[in-house]
Amino acid sequence: MSSLAAVLALSGCTSLPPACPAPKDVKPEQLHGVWAVQLDGSGPQWKLQLGPHPEHKGSLRGELTQGALRYPVVADLDNGEFTLEESHDGRRISATWLGEFKGIQCDWLITGQRQWGDDTRPPQSFEIRSNRLR
Repeated sequence: MSSLAAVLALSGCTSLPPACPAPKDVKPEQLHGVWAVQLDGSGPQWKLQLGPHPEHKGSLRGELTQGALRYPVVADLDNGEFTLEESHDGRRISATWLGEFKGIQCDWLITGQRQWGDDTRPPQSFEIRSNRLR
């Protein structure tokens, strides 16, 4: 028996806290909540709110905000691969975010590239972070 397990058993606690899931085992519903977004490693931070998509089970819907800017988004997570579509008018895709989900000691991180729909601007790197246990 490990020393932690022995201490927990002696203290009357018989179960260990849940382990953090591997990135490929994270379910979309575990991404519900508020995330911090950093583009190109600098500049003001954005906020990403994600929740369940009302029409597509297993998908996410939410909003990307920074000050007065508010953009609707939809997202999917499949086997650790994250895809988010951002719209500036609520109808057309303005940018697509393609990233990889990572877990570092329960600090969750998604990194990748934001690609513009009109190809007029270069891609931007992004980091989406949350350190809350889910």
